[in-house]
Amino acid sequence: MINLCLFGAGRIGSIHANNVARHSEVNIAYIVDAYQPAAEELAKKYDAKVVSVEEALADPELHGVIIASSTNTHANLMELSAKAGKAIFCEKPVDLSVERVRECLAIVNESKVVCSIGFNRRYDPQFNALKESLDAGKVGNLEMLTITSRDPSPPPVEYIEVSGGLFRDMMIHDFDLARWLLGEEPVEVFATASCQVDPAIGEAGDVDTALVTLKTASGKLCQISNSRRAVYGYDQRIEAFGSQGMAQVGNQLESQVTVTGEKGSTAAKPQFFFLERYEAAYRLELDNFVACIRDGVQPVASGIDGLQSLLLAEAALESSRTGKAVNL
Repeated sequence: MINLCLFGAGRIGSIHANNVARHSEVNIAYIVDAYQPAAEELAKKYDAKVVSVEEALADPELHGVIIASSTNTHANLMELSAKAGKAIFCEKPVDLSVERVRECLAIVNESKVVCSIGFNRRYDPQFNALKESLDAGKVGNLEMLTITSRDPSPPPVEYIEVSGGLFRDMMIHDFDLARWLLGEEPVEVFATASCQVDPAIGEAGDVDTALVTLKTASGKLCQISNSRRAVYGYDQRIEAFGSQGMAQVGNQLESQVTVTGEKGSTAAKPQFFFLERYEAAYRLELDNFVACIRDGVQPVASGIDGLQSLLLAEAALESSRTGKAVNL
């Protein structure tokens, strides 16, 4: 049995705890959260103990940790866990500061522990099938990649103020997808952004609508479209265009039924939000983390992926503010 400690008993922590409970080889031994009632409620549900960080990491029978707490705690918990020799799964981002991420990853690498970052899009079965098609050369040489990611509605402004902003919080998933699918590191970033959804987001110093273009050294292009509002649901699509064709992943709909009559056709809307859309991806990323601990396989998304995606987010933020492309 693989024993894990869950840091963070909020929404994402609850998702991970539920997936652990479904897994026959894994057990949540401890739950740590600054908000005691949430920790106790989750611990009761999954027969875990509520302890301090120090108590959990001191247990020699603890094999790894799942870090699903607030972003400002991630780097510190990763460092403590690495020094204790525990395998690490951490939600994105590692931190909002590039230098802090580098410091943290240096300690993790020195400790030689497993380090997996929760870029859940990489684990999605549909996106994986697209990746396999690209790697198999089914569209020839990839030339243009288009990633669309739009939330159904914006989060509370209180969240916006501590999130790091659209580029570091929301689009960072798409930066990771772009790197993964392109198979090359972007060397040029151009971003343009505005506030069209909620003026309060602009007052908080952020944007809610953005377009980013990435270019690799070989000339591959990627455009990413983000919005904090899509009235029809959670919009998650990818198009990969190449010299020999095109591959696409469309939205997952609430229903696969289409009704057609003399006045036309009607179909269901896209699934409402990430909890539904990436339900399978959350399960598969846990499977990968377990395989890393049990079999020594490599994480699908590593600490360096967390760093590289944050560097792209910082470049996009700079470009959107200056109106100029940023070279990496």
